[in-house]
Amino acid sequence: MKAFRQAVPIQGLLRQSVTGCRPKIAAWRARPLSFLTIGPRTLPHSYRHFSSSVIRRSEDEERKWSTPLAKQLAEAIAITGPIPLASFMRMCLTSDVGGYYTGALDATGRDPFGRKGDFVTSPEVSQVFGELIGIWFVAEWMSQGRPTKGVELMEVGPGRGTLMDDILRTICHFDLGKHVDTVYMVEASVQLREAQKNLLCGADAVLTESEVGYHGVTKRGGLPIVWTETIQSIPKRPEAMPLIVAHEFFDALPIHTFQSVVVPPQQKSTPPTSSADSATSESALAPEETVKVTISKPGGPSKKAAESPIQWREMVVTPTPPGSTHESLGTPLSQRPQVAGSSNASSPVPDFQLAVAKDATRHSQYLPESSPRYRNLLKAIPEGGAVVEICPDAALYAAEFAARIGGAPPKNPKPKAMGAALILDYGPGDGSIPVNSLRGIRLHQRVSPFAEPGMTDLSADVDFEAIAETAMLASEGVEVHGPVDQADFLLNMGIRERAGAIQTAVASSGKAAGGQAEGETKTVEERIADIETSWKRLVDRGPNGMGKVYKVLAILPENDGRRRPVGFGGDVQQ
Repeated sequence: MKAFRQAVPIQGLLRQSVTGCRPKIAAWRARPLSFLTIGPRTLPHSYRHFSSSVIRRSEDEERKWSTPLAKQLAEAIAITGPIPLASFMRMCLTSDVGGYYTGALDATGRDPFGRKGDFVTSPEVSQVFGELIGIWFVAEWMSQGRPTKGVELMEVGPGRGTLMDDILRTICHFDLGKHVDTVYMVEASVQLREAQKNLLCGADAVLTESEVGYHGVTKRGGLPIVWTETIQSIPKRPEAMPLIVAHEFFDALPIHTFQSVVVPPQQKSTPPTSSADSATSESALAPEETVKVTISKPGGPSKKAAESPIQWREMVVTPTPPGSTHESLGTPLSQRPQVAGSSNASSPVPDFQLAVAKDATRHSQYLPESSPRYRNLLKAIPEGGAVVEICPDAALYAAEFAARIGGAPPKNPKPKAMGAALILDYGPGDGSIPVNSLRGIRLHQRVSPFAEPGMTDLSADVDFEAIAETAMLASEGVEVHGPVDQADFLLNMGIRERAGAIQTAVASSGKAAGGQAEGETKTVEERIADIETSWKRLVDRGPNGMGKVYKVLAILPENDGRRRPVGFGGDVQQ
């Protein structure tokens, strides 16, 4: 183990950072996977059984769906039966037919990012946010011995590239900027990849293609940069030091939802039969009006789970009955905002709703059995009614981060654990399991996540405890710090001091320019006030702030807990 080096306060690094202030655009989060690949925000809808919302072909022939994607989803459900919530989310966010991040908004001219879009994220609130993430990576690089080779900077779900642009601008003021081998941007959206390229490399930059992805050179620092569709496409090198950031990425990964039910003694939970790898059977999920559904062979539930009188049932997505209204569906008033430009009309009625499966699905048989947290919850509520949200994709990414940092023999051995991953997102920080957290957001307002598929941003609370658990199981060479409130992290990183330095620089430049710098539409006083408002919003713990709802978690090389990283109560080790 490396001996401790002299601690340097984080403010010492901040003084070397650059000055200036400019508006930001937001980061993207979702990762597309193929439809029906079976692998936060509140949803107080009442759950329904399938009999209340089964597709009847004669009725649907005349039904008008809100979007082309809604029509395709309904047609798919007519063939397969109700689908997992995770499959619904994948399609809504990344479908080629018109997913939220893959073209649905193009025809409307609406940009999902920023104050004129659907949501605002921390990088666009203040440039200081991205600068402090860059400082955090500099601190980790210094604390881990300042390696000069193998340093890789990675971002998953990079949005329009704003966060990475701020990070690069910052680290290029330190020695770390000279030793980054490659910048990797994990992005599957063609539209967002183009926006990132324009910002980071320049609009005229030409990318070259390889088996890994698309290659270019950054404007800041002249660093090699590669766009790849999946993190698995990035080569694993035993000597690499990956510095990974995931900001508002995990919240948009598809989730599965399960509810515990009391199974009557006469009702047997029969796993789907199979022949070879899959089998076709009458769907246990829907009445006779639905067609057959093909279900892949499950890994197999435990005998104890299969015989238990309390079992998990999956919440699945099915169309609402034709002619439904907000009143008949019980849509909460908080999800019925008025349509922009209208004084009376409310938001569109949901096309779909959640329903409780009447029998076991392959997901309900193995996902809730994957952790003692879920098994214990089943025992703790013997009368049924417990609800859990599980995100298999989050586990895959957490395991990938951990393996790259700490190694995972025999497939991914690593002679020395190196690197760091910083995850910033929203969700419970007390170890509890997210419940009913699916959200729909449009134009900064809460809407039903089941209305106008493809036109609404979807996300759910992040289960930080599950991420930590998965990371440490995936690699013995890592440890996890946090989650801590974003307010605590940023204040420990010196956001107050950094914002003050920018305000001083703005005041000086304004004074030299006679009160208003060239090209600026705001006065010096207005710009200084904006800086103050922005950084305080990032650490505000109130209901309208971002300081408490957002959490920060770090995955680092294992060192028996002898070193706490900056932002989590520690200082830089030189």
